[in-house]
Amino acid sequence: MKKIILSAIMLVGLAFASNAQEISKNALGLRLGDNDGFGAEVTYQRALGDNNRLELDLGLRNNDYYDSFKIVGLYQWVWNIEGGFNWYAGVGGGLGSYSINDKNDNFKNDESGTFFLAAGNLGIEYNFDIPLMLSLDIRPELYFGDDFRNDNFGPDIALGVRYQF
Repeated sequence: MKKIILSAIMLVGLAFASNAQEISKNALGLRLGDNDGFGAEVTYQRALGDNNRLELDLGLRNNDYYDSFKIVGLYQWVWNIEGGFNWYAGVGGGLGSYSINDKNDNFKNDESGTFFLAAGNLGIEYNFDIPLMLSLDIRPELYFGDDFRNDNFGPDIALGVRYQF
């Protein structure tokens, strides 16, 4: 009986091991998105284990009324869907600065400041056979500090293109 139970445990373990995804040790690229203004982020991912990684993003955002700069760090968990498809979720935070240029005929307001943010992350990615990864994700951000936004919330949706090495 012990041999049967041990054999069953080994078979289940082998099934899970053969189904595990391999995430790249490093990935570097761009994350292009929109959070009340088009922006680009230089993004770096570093694997910390078989199914988790650290992502660092350095980005710029702008629109007609403001420009902002931010750095965000996220801890992510990665799960394989099938083949090269993975989905991931993460949490993190960041720091940024902004400059408001609100100029119209009746009102002029120039202001700048700094802010902190807390972020979540949920996305899907595809790893090609070549060292290329494409991803689509949403990163809801809550802002703290100076009055960067009136509602202190920003849903950042972006497309990522990364080189894996």
